[in-house]
Amino acid sequence: MARSLAEIVARFGGELKGDGAQEVCGLATLESAGAQQLSFLANPKYRGQLSSTKAGAVILAAEMAELCPAAAIVTPQPYLYFARVSQWLSDVPMPVPGIHASAVVESPVPSSVSIGAHCWIGRDVEIGADSVLYPGVAIYPGCRIGRRAIIHAGAVIGSDGFGFAKDGETWVKIAQTGRVLVGDDVEIGANTTIDRGALEDTVIEDGVKLDNQIQIGHNVRIGKNTALAGCVGIAGSAKVGAGCTAGGGAIILGHLTLADNVHVSAGTLVTKSITVPGSYTGTVPFMAHDDWQKNFARLRHLDAMADKIRALEKRLAHFENMLEKKA
Repeated sequence: MARSLAEIVARFGGELKGDGAQEVCGLATLESAGAQQLSFLANPKYRGQLSSTKAGAVILAAEMAELCPAAAIVTPQPYLYFARVSQWLSDVPMPVPGIHASAVVESPVPSSVSIGAHCWIGRDVEIGADSVLYPGVAIYPGCRIGRRAIIHAGAVIGSDGFGFAKDGETWVKIAQTGRVLVGDDVEIGANTTIDRGALEDTVIEDGVKLDNQIQIGHNVRIGKNTALAGCVGIAGSAKVGAGCTAGGGAIILGHLTLADNVHVSAGTLVTKSITVPGSYTGTVPFMAHDDWQKNFARLRHLDAMADKIRALEKRLAHFENMLEKKA
């Protein structure tokens, strides 16, 4: 769908530099965009691509406007602006409300909900209005999904938590009698699993965004507007605050608490609670991100430092021998 730059600015704000009648019909990167496409510059490391872009227009911050060879939409938050425009220009068809003939639905759902092929909705499940469940989603009995949820293919909501008691050499299953409660405006990625609580509920608060192949253990609570990237694992009874993020493959151990606005880098192993907002990185152990960068910058030079220390030890031994001879 073609839109003029003037239409875009009228809808989303920003300052237009260029011809408002110019039309764009899609979005692309600075490197690949053509004359009929809109691009954006949010990360300074891609600034070098701006001078050679063939994009019809670029969304960018004010300090980059003079370097832009094309029309520009100037805004303080280019990436956020791009996100909003991307929804408006998207030509991806939205699922039609209704229940696919192959789905098994054992609970009443609002007429505005779309349930894809081979979904299974158990007894006493509540699903909020305008939610979309893509093919193969399973929601176990008693779970609650808020309004405007997007749940991607293969996600499992409410499977049993991993709870067992040792009896000699065998394991005795602990009945998982809690539920999963998902708030409004939550997106759950493909093949992500959220376990039901053992006694209390597992809670995913409003606005949470979960990527693909995430594991959320039983009795976990994830605060409002937190976003977790692919393959994050959160063990049972952990509590993650509001506005947090975790990079791909990060692991948060059970029964820990993360304060609001904690940001965990990709691959980080969190082994103790975090009470101070900020960025945390590492595995041996994790630490404040700035400290990790300084320590690991030194780690790269360990071999050279070891050689220097050995050379200094030899010189020191030489001087000690000389002093002993003089004495």
